[in-house]
Amino acid sequence: MQLLSAIDRTRYSIFEWRYSLSIPWKLVMAVAMAGMTGLLAQVRIFVEWSPVPITGQTLAVLLAGVLLGRRWGGASMAIYAVLGVAGIPWFNGWTSGLGATGGYLIGFVLAALFIGYFTDKYIKSRYFINMLGLMILASLFIIYVPGVIWLGIWLKAFSGISVSIIPLITMGVVPFVIGDIVKCVTAALIAKTVTPKRDYTGNNL
Repeated sequence: MQLLSAIDRTRYSIFEWRYSLSIPWKLVMAVAMAGMTGLLAQVRIFVEWSPVPITGQTLAVLLAGVLLGRRWGGASMAIYAVLGVAGIPWFNGWTSGLGATGGYLIGFVLAALFIGYFTDKYIKSRYFINMLGLMILASLFIIYVPGVIWLGIWLKAFSGISVSIIPLITMGVVPFVIGDIVKCVTAALIAKTVTPKRDYTGNNL
C-alpha cells in the first residue's frame, strides 16, 4: 500500500512539475519529443501498393499529447512537421521535404492536441479504456482524414493520377489499421501507467 501511494505521489509530482515548467523548458521538451518522433519514424515496413510506409511515428504522436499536454504536445508535432519539411532529415528513411505523407503530418499535430486536451482536462480520460477509445479515434480518424486527402492531392499533382476514395483508403488507411491499433493499445497502457489519477492543473474535473 505504501509503495502504491509513493508511486502515485511520484506520478503526480512529475506531471505537476511538467505543467508548471517555464516556456523555454517546455520548448526543450517539445523539441525532444519531436526528435523521438523522428527516431520512431525510422521503424518502418513497406507495402507494395502504397507510397506511404508503416512506421512507429503514431506511438510518439499519441504519447506527445499525454506527456506534454495539449499546447506543447501539439507544438512538438508542429516542430517535427515544419523542420522536416524545411530540410531536417528525420522523416521515414532519414528524409525531409513535403511528400506523400504531408497530410499525416497535419494529422499528427491535430491528434497530439486532441489527446493532450483530454489528458490534462479530464481525469477519467487517463484510465485505459477511455484513453484507448480516444487514441483509436485520434489515430484512425484525426490522422487518417487529412492523410488520405493529401495523398489524393499529391498523386494528382506529382503523378498525374486521379484516384477515387476507395483506392485512396486502400493505399492510405488499410495497411496501417492493425499496426495502429497495436500502437494505440501500447500508448494507452503507457498513459494509464504514467499519469496520475488526480488533477495537476487546477481543473478538478
